[in-house]
Amino acid sequence: MSKLKIFCFGFGQVAESFVNKLFYEKKDFDLSITSRQETHQIELNNFKIISYQFNNEKFDKSLIKKLEEANFILISIPPIDGKDIVADFFDKNLINIENCKWITYLSATSVYGDHKGDWVNEDSITKPTSSSGLSRLEAENKWQRLSDKKNYPLQIFRLAGIYSNEFNILKRLKNGKAQIVKKDNHFFSRIHVEDIANVLLKSLEKFKNKEIYNICDDKPAPQSEVTAYGAKLLQIDQPNTIKPDEIESEMLKNFYKDSKKVDNKKMKTFFQYNLKFPTYVEGLDYIFNNNI
Repeated sequence: MSKLKIFCFGFGQVAESFVNKLFYEKKDFDLSITSRQETHQIELNNFKIISYQFNNEKFDKSLIKKLEEANFILISIPPIDGKDIVADFFDKNLINIENCKWITYLSATSVYGDHKGDWVNEDSITKPTSSSGLSRLEAENKWQRLSDKKNYPLQIFRLAGIYSNEFNILKRLKNGKAQIVKKDNHFFSRIHVEDIANVLLKSLEKFKNKEIYNICDDKPAPQSEVTAYGAKLLQIDQPNTIKPDEIESEMLKNFYKDSKKVDNKKMKTFFQYNLKFPTYVEGLDYIFNNNI
């Protein structure tokens, strides 16, 4: 395979994990990323990367040349004030992306809203209850309209709740920042960031235009169950239990409005992918056993 030319709008934990996977697999690639700051250079694994300024007020015009050279464009910037600033940028600027093999928009399973603990798949009705879920669905629709209008090769990944070696329930328990919220029939799906990176890697060679995939593990579970398992691993007492109406964080309140089990069969079948961490048990065991 010739050198991969990759452009990442945003460089959070998913994009960084994906790029680290490219290093690990010894892929030959060129990478450009964006941040809200003035254009600058960063270093990752002794690899120099230009980070172009891109925000909702201005952007570095020199990024357009890199964008037009790109084979793969990953979009991980969330909506800002309900708007997808990357989709707006593509809509307003004449950008020739004939070299592009895919645009991947990272959405979220919050677009499904509340299904009262039932299973949802990519064909299920989307009825978001939170402002972030509504913004994500509008962004998906905008990207789909752009794909139709400009013939962009597009796939949408609806990500479940992300955990990683850096951000996980074990660390929150150790820091005393974890609580158990008591709510019956509250199911939630999650995914280790490394599994997202692995699916992105698979999609470099396996892509189908205008498809949506749920990216989640095999075991939707109540947050209380995951927290209890984490406390058992750490051999500490479970944290205090509170009721949903006692939650102070607005974001966390929104989280407990929705209950659903997210189906991942389409992802596993199309990408022929076996999850590294099929449930939270394997994920937390790995983090615990490696003293992460």
